[in-house]
Amino acid sequence: MDLKEADILGEYIPEHWYYRTKSAAMKKFVADLGTVSILDVGAGSAFFSRALLECTAATEAWCVDISYTAEHEGQCNGKPIHFRRSVGHLECDLVLLMDVLEHVADDVGLLAEYVAKVPSGAHFLISVPAFQFLWSQHDVFLEHHRRYRLPQIESVARRAGLEVLKGSYFFGAVFPIAATLRLLERHRGTRDHQPASQLKRHSRMVNATLAGLSTLELPLLPFNRCAGLTAFCLARKP
Repeated sequence: MDLKEADILGEYIPEHWYYRTKSAAMKKFVADLGTVSILDVGAGSAFFSRALLECTAATEAWCVDISYTAEHEGQCNGKPIHFRRSVGHLECDLVLLMDVLEHVADDVGLLAEYVAKVPSGAHFLISVPAFQFLWSQHDVFLEHHRRYRLPQIESVARRAGLEVLKGSYFFGAVFPIAATLRLLERHRGTRDHQPASQLKRHSRMVNATLAGLSTLELPLLPFNRCAGLTAFCLARKP
């Protein structure tokens, strides 16, 4: 996850409806892969790697992020986490790029770089923010280059040398709420607004409501190619 948002939420991250249910969606995508070793690109706080180390048979995670001030070692559930600014070839069988590709100008190039670093048969789980018309000061604050429709991120995966296995949107249940708020914001005009994250701590009731809506959506996750705030793509290196 983005270190800027980690700074905002702090210890509240595991309780926040967005990260809690996004983690649940991630787990559904990779549940049957039999993951042993994880490479988490743009890992930030390693929130998603830790979630998998806690609930799967995966034995280690390599977390890569140029924002780390120093390389170091960590642990989760008794399993090693290696924090690195860069890596060479790794025998990892699952590569996570959770909200990473929107941060770089050359998304195909970055993805292809990591495709070359792992063996054939490795799976890639990619998530990106969805729909350019939802662009806001939140995206500016996080230094995004773009938002994606599902066919666009699937095309990026294919051009980087991957075979796309499945893709879907998530957060479709809260999509109408977010779309309405952002369109109203645009209608009011934002030229004088400073870029800022829209992620924040909510009251217990609001957090529970949004988490409940998104949790109810999880069984429909494989079938949602219509709308959502996040686009997921699961792919495989041939």
